[in-house]
Amino acid sequence: MASPPPAEALPAALVDRDQWVCWRTHDRDGKPTKVPIIPGETQFASTTTPETWTSFATARAAVTTTAVDGLGFVFTADDPLVGIDLDDCRDPAAETPAAWAADILDTLDSYTEVSPSGTGYHVIVTGELPDGRNRAGDLEVYDRSRFFTVTGDHVPDTPDTAMARTDALATLADEQLSPDADPDPGDTPTTGSAAPSDATESAPTEAPVPIADDELLERAQNAANGAKFSRLWGGSTSGYESHSEADLALCRLLAFWTGGDPTRVDRLFRRSDLFREKWDAVHYADGSTYGEKTIERAVRATNDTYSPPEATDSVDDQSSTADESARLDTAATTPTDATPPDESAVAGVDVLPPSEDLTELPPTHPDRAHARRERIAELTDRVEALLEENERLRTALETERQRRRQLEPADEESSSGWWPFSSE
Repeated sequence: MASPPPAEALPAALVDRDQWVCWRTHDRDGKPTKVPIIPGETQFASTTTPETWTSFATARAAVTTTAVDGLGFVFTADDPLVGIDLDDCRDPAAETPAAWAADILDTLDSYTEVSPSGTGYHVIVTGELPDGRNRAGDLEVYDRSRFFTVTGDHVPDTPDTAMARTDALATLADEQLSPDADPDPGDTPTTGSAAPSDATESAPTEAPVPIADDELLERAQNAANGAKFSRLWGGSTSGYESHSEADLALCRLLAFWTGGDPTRVDRLFRRSDLFREKWDAVHYADGSTYGEKTIERAVRATNDTYSPPEATDSVDDQSSTADESARLDTAATTPTDATPPDESAVAGVDVLPPSEDLTELPPTHPDRAHARRERIAELTDRVEALLEENERLRTALETERQRRRQLEPADEESSSGWWPFSSE
């Protein structure tokens, strides 16, 4: 683990804010993933819970005293900071960026550092991020509900402060993130390895459903259950017991239309009005976010998927798959206008919304056992509190009874007291 950077190596706009966490690498489904950690502890931090963040000095000290890999900074809607993440675009040996990355670095012209892997860059600017997509290939842009690893490995010839770059962000969004943006023909690192392009707006031909996102959404909205899809897409949770159930319902539909492609489900869901900050919050002991677990459940519970008529040259296939989509919609949720089937019959998959109590873990997992003990302790405390309240009420009731008994003789004496007028 490298020594954490000093405050002087970083923009003051970052150092002066108490939005720091630590991070460590966590294996998730066989893939190493960076997860935020509460400084000085071993528990996961949350990019939407300020109580899990701290000052730069505290977080930096924690890097040297706890089992973590480095420092991280959380972006929020309350600060003007925007982080731009460029992956797989730097040749560590030559210390040079790929052509596409060099163009972006020139456009932003702000504080830039090398990522922990040495194969990418992080750029920090201030400004307003336009609405729309925030991911395309190896480019990600965030202004809230995300954390960036911070190395302090400053790239020479770039500013050492976070510059105001609202116009540059608009240019970046228009050229790189808009649905109409063409993939950069120079999108290849200097090492010669091909950069992934599976996150671009137009679906690649090898995708399960090789239809552009906008066209696919139009088909979903015009299907037999298109009205319901449109309501969910527009952010309506009407007919669902919680926002989480509505999230899962839309993900089930998107899993059907995308052929069960989790990356595409995530990309499309982020465009819907159901999307919220909770989507990217870590809620599970394996480091998974709420959104990742919701998609995982939706995909697991989706057995049948959309088959475009272009693939079969049969018009009848389109109507049948649209009807199947409607059937899946009713199987995924419990809206007030439909009778849900037995959820346990759907391929044995639990299709309830992801919980936040570690029930995703196997029964023998130590974190599951720890959560169970905490739950038992919580219930025990509640029972004891209820017993104490019951005892308090009984005492109060007995006190009231005694007071009434003391009043009864006085009432009798008053009612039988001397009357000055004789009836004789």
